[in-house]
This record gives sequence, C-alpha cells and structure tokens, in this order.
Amino acid sequence: MKREKVIELFRRLRELNPHPTTELDYTTPFELLVAVILSAQATDIGVNKATKKLFPVANTPAAILALGEDGLKKFIATIGLFNAKAKNVIAACRILVEQHGGEVPRSREALEALPGVGRKTANVVLNTAFGEPTIAVDTHIFRVSNRTGLAQGKTVRAVEDKLDKAVPDEFRKDAHHWLILHGRYTCKARRPECPSCAINDLCGWRHKTVTR
Repeated sequence: MKREKVIELFRRLRELNPHPTTELDYTTPFELLVAVILSAQATDIGVNKATKKLFPVANTPAAILALGEDGLKKFIATIGLFNAKAKNVIAACRILVEQHGGEVPRSREALEALPGVGRKTANVVLNTAFGEPTIAVDTHIFRVSNRTGLAQGKTVRAVEDKLDKAVPDEFRKDAHHWLILHGRYTCKARRPECPSCAINDLCGWRHKTVTR
C-alpha cells in the first residue's frame, strides 16, 4: 500500500475513534498484564468477567501470590487453559516481587522474561500501560494487515516488522488499537462488513463482500 493510502487509512480510523484503547478492563499496569496473559485464546468479555471478581480481591503480585495457584484457579476457571494460565501468573508474580519490587517492568526484555509473556503480550503492555508506540500483532491485526495490503507477511513477526516501517509516527501509538478493533468488528474473519467499511476504497483485498 502506498504511503498516501496508509496515511488516509489511519486518518479515517482516527476520525471514527479518536481515542482507542483496549477492551480489557484494568486500572494498573499489573492488572493489564494479568488480563493480557489470561486473554490468550479467550475473549476479552470472558476475561473481564473473571477479573471483575479477581481484582477486587487481589490486584497486586503479592496479593495474587497469597491466593496461591489453587486459589487463583477459582477465579479464572471459566477461561480457557486456566490451569496453565494460573501457573504462569503465579510464577510471573513471584518474579515481579523478587526482582522488580512488585512493579511491572517497562522494558521488553524484562517483560518477555515473565512466564506467560511473549512478544505480543509485551507489546500490548508497553503500548497500553506505558504509551510506547509498539504494535502487537494478533489474529485480527494479522488479517487486516494482509487483506488490506497495509503490511503483508506470512508470519506475525513479518507483519509486525512491516507495520513498524509502514505506519507513520503520527499514528503509531494508537495503530494497534485501531487495527484490532477494525478486525474485530468490521474486517471479520468469516464475513467482513466490506460495504460499510470506512476504508473499503483503500483496501486491496480482492474478495470483498458485496452485500451486508
């Protein structure tokens, strides 16, 4: 996609949603970190239902450690892969307490050293909690980037690297949220809402839906 189209694409998405943010409920960087770990292969709605009960009881690394793995499972049992996620959250909390004074680190390396935290999760935390211009490529962003021609690649990392080069600085901080929300509600996997899409004429996808 040519640069002028990229700029127009993000201008339109910004006009529709000037202040985008995650749909995960959180109030602190730690709550966001836990929510993102829990969100792997789960919906934001499902995670929010669980953390709505968990965070009033335990929303710090020390407090979740005090719950223990079994205690944490009681709050997140409705979320997919909750056994593995409980184990990772407890292990991450232990590292945060022992190595970071109970605070969420602001470096990618330190975040990715936490159990249950990969590059995508680290990017979400860096962007949403700390305002870094990172772009976390999930299935929605991967789909939107490839379909539109914004940043095509066969792997998540390839798409992320191309987005890093393609997205103008003006839009980088919010690009992650615009793209994920566009993929979640408009550029859907099974039946994209192409006729009502704000960037339809900029999109290079050949298989657009014709009727709603």
